[in-house]
Amino acid sequence: MNKVNDILSLIDGHIGGSQWFVFLLLGTGIFFTIYLKFPQFRYLKHSVRIVRGKFDKEGDKGDTSHFQALTTALSGTVGTGNIAGVALAIHLGGPAALFWMLVTAAVGMTTKFVEVTLSHKYRETASDGSIAGGPMYYMKNRLNMKWLAGIFAVATVLSSFGTGSLPQINSISNSLFQTFGINHILTGAVLAILLGLVIIGGIKRIAKVTSTLVPLMAAIYFIGAMAVILYNYENIIPSIMAIIGQVFTGSAAVGGFLGGSIAFAFNRGVNRGLFSNEAGQGSAPIAHAAARAHEPVSEGLVALLEPFIDTIIICSLTGLVLLSSGVWTEKMENQFQEADLFVLTDTYSDKNEADKETLYNYLAGETQLSQYTGDLMVVDGIIQDQPTVIHARSVAEEVKVWVNKQAYNGELVFSNGKLVNTNSVTLTGKSLMHSAPLTTIAFTRSWFGEYGKYIVSIGLLMFAFSTAISWSYYGDRAITYLFGVKGVVWFRLVYVVAFFFASFADTTIVWTLSGITIALMTIPNLFGILSLSKEMKNEVKLFWEEYARRFPGEKIPKG
Repeated sequence: MNKVNDILSLIDGHIGGSQWFVFLLLGTGIFFTIYLKFPQFRYLKHSVRIVRGKFDKEGDKGDTSHFQALTTALSGTVGTGNIAGVALAIHLGGPAALFWMLVTAAVGMTTKFVEVTLSHKYRETASDGSIAGGPMYYMKNRLNMKWLAGIFAVATVLSSFGTGSLPQINSISNSLFQTFGINHILTGAVLAILLGLVIIGGIKRIAKVTSTLVPLMAAIYFIGAMAVILYNYENIIPSIMAIIGQVFTGSAAVGGFLGGSIAFAFNRGVNRGLFSNEAGQGSAPIAHAAARAHEPVSEGLVALLEPFIDTIIICSLTGLVLLSSGVWTEKMENQFQEADLFVLTDTYSDKNEADKETLYNYLAGETQLSQYTGDLMVVDGIIQDQPTVIHARSVAEEVKVWVNKQAYNGELVFSNGKLVNTNSVTLTGKSLMHSAPLTTIAFTRSWFGEYGKYIVSIGLLMFAFSTAISWSYYGDRAITYLFGVKGVVWFRLVYVVAFFFASFADTTIVWTLSGITIALMTIPNLFGILSLSKEMKNEVKLFWEEYARRFPGEKIPKG
């Protein structure tokens, strides 16, 4: 597993985790924001009106309403990125990572507006009468680049697993195990059956389910988050100051947190921001292509609301929950995951300022430290002459080794810091936590007390499950493009099976895989929409001309 994760991390480091990818993503959003004169601010109120059906015409073609398309797309974005992704970003980069998530969302509103408009314009009707749309269709029908459309479609199928299926059930099963002690395999089996029952009905059944789930899950999560934030009201202002104030200074070491660099906060904030709202990835246009609309820009305006709801509102709530509660800097008792664990040759303490600086520089990639190779003797679960154990980017404390819940006696073999002979051993101790388990603990720091964790578990269950539902549709539209409708049933079968197996896979590997598949979709899509920038501007002009004719008394945005 460690070798697989190392390979995936290397690949991710050159694409989704690289600086050039971040600049490409943000640069595209900034370009369209300026080129179209800040549509995310000027058109926002019109977006709400269109969702309510104001611009509809009798006989508009499509499979879903504007609201159903919006909730389907939102169910694809409001998921583990909002709960686990925010926690992971802050764990890696500190409070400033949340700032960059919000910046990504602001420019992402324009990116999503553009990609949805162009995809809706060039959608097609499949052989079974359903609507088929997405970036692959404008790539084929407008750019005449079938090869690029093929790359995007294949990447979409891969991303339906890397974004929609694997990390979602992984976070659900981890959260339910943490909260209720429910076995991972049992969670995976039950939810895989439910998933299969929903997606077999296609977009119409999916839209009905998501249009009910999304408003309900948003309300539950909002109540729980506000309970934490208001309970820790004295930390609200300091948390906001940390988010803004550490943007250009980096995050200092606090508690078990060893500090985060400016570059790392920027990179992880943008990366997790994209994972949360998927602006530029080309996924949401597939859902919006099914909406009943006679004019593509109207659906683009509906999509403009997604990053605002998903990231600016929901991710901000999660971020303030984590920061105001203080859990992001606290070491807690937990079971160590191998991919997050390594051992250094020498001994360091996070109580010593010089050691903290050394470890910070090491984690930031600025210096190298010797990683332990050799045997360590374990007696009654205690590692003898224990060197520094790093877990979840923090110095682990009170480390114990177990086999079948019994204290282990024997040797542990390490090579370059990684455990070699697992012998079914598990390591526990105190360290920082991240992803869904961290958010779960944060929600207990309110008037709800221990009951707060149930809000996260229920919210995560609904968020992540609805995301998996939507991504199954994205994948089956990509399969329809590649192989026709005959391939959809096989895709759905594999999707459900993979969903089950991911319920007990390693969390770190799942998140690394998701970063790769995001990049494989995003790069072709960004290239495509940049190529059609002039056409996009013309479409916007034509839309407002029609809007003015239909509603002569209304004030129309200029430009």
